[in-house]
Amino acid sequence: MSELRKDPIVDRWVIISRERGKRPSEFSSLKQEKKSGFCPFCPGNEDVVPPEILAYRQPGSQSNDSNWRLRVVPNKFPALHIEGDLVRQGDGVYDMMNGIGAHEVVIESPDHLATLSTMPIEAVEDVLWAYRDRIRDLAGDERFRYILVFKNQGQAAGATVEHSHSQIIALPIVPKRAKEEVEGAKKYYDYKERCAFCDIIQQEINQGVRMVSENHEFIAVCPYAPRFPFETWILPKRHTHDYQTNSKNMIEGLALILSDTLKRLNRVLDTPPYNFILHTAPVNYQDTSSYYHWHIEIIPKLTRVAGFEWGSGFYINPTPPEESAKFLREAKI
Repeated sequence: MSELRKDPIVDRWVIISRERGKRPSEFSSLKQEKKSGFCPFCPGNEDVVPPEILAYRQPGSQSNDSNWRLRVVPNKFPALHIEGDLVRQGDGVYDMMNGIGAHEVVIESPDHLATLSTMPIEAVEDVLWAYRDRIRDLAGDERFRYILVFKNQGQAAGATVEHSHSQIIALPIVPKRAKEEVEGAKKYYDYKERCAFCDIIQQEINQGVRMVSENHEFIAVCPYAPRFPFETWILPKRHTHDYQTNSKNMIEGLALILSDTLKRLNRVLDTPPYNFILHTAPVNYQDTSSYYHWHIEIIPKLTRVAGFEWGSGFYINPTPPEESAKFLREAKI
């Protein structure tokens, strides 16, 4: 029988449709084939992208040469532009402002074929440090309210360049989904005087049925009310609201569990396209330190959002998270 489950943070309902249940092998049709051809992100092509904002380089190398481990560059076709003023204004019942923000690309490795699941752990750590460094820098701009870090892996997940990369967009407003999560966490805290995410973490550890893996600092879990099959969250065990505060131990632990989780997804789902999103505290905003809890959400691209989802705001998920977690937990990697 199908179930209706509610996310305790944002009060979003999902339908777990067991009658439509699918095994992992039934999702492999969306896998994308590797392509070849000119790549603007490969070493030697630094002149075809904007000059780097940040780079981790080999000793003795110079800015914008080819001796780098990781580069961050402005997006050549940005969604928002950093120059100018916000200039908020109304147009009758409508509101608008100038398209102010920042749009950056994190080129994660000089190796065209490397991915976060195949890179050495030290290279994954570089990526995670780059996120922290760029969030810290962008948060210093008082025009910005939210720094969104996300990754599209594979064409079906929205990637337009095959070379492994992620993106950072600084926004002058807190986006709707982030605001719902922050406000839901505050509502829970005001009622119970506890962090909702910390309660979730403790319950998942105690029950074990949706746990994928854990290490000294993090857990990976399939959430109780997932929108999509094999949706997986990575959460710090200790309460921390802002990704900017990560220490060396935290980055090392995160690199290990992120690499491990992606390997498990690749093993079980035959290297699916996926999106991941870093959910962290807004910047230049209200103090969320007592009730918010940063985390990463990984969403394999296995199903399509259709009319029911758009019309209702509900999601239909054919795979219960307990089954997803079991497949991932038992994967041989």
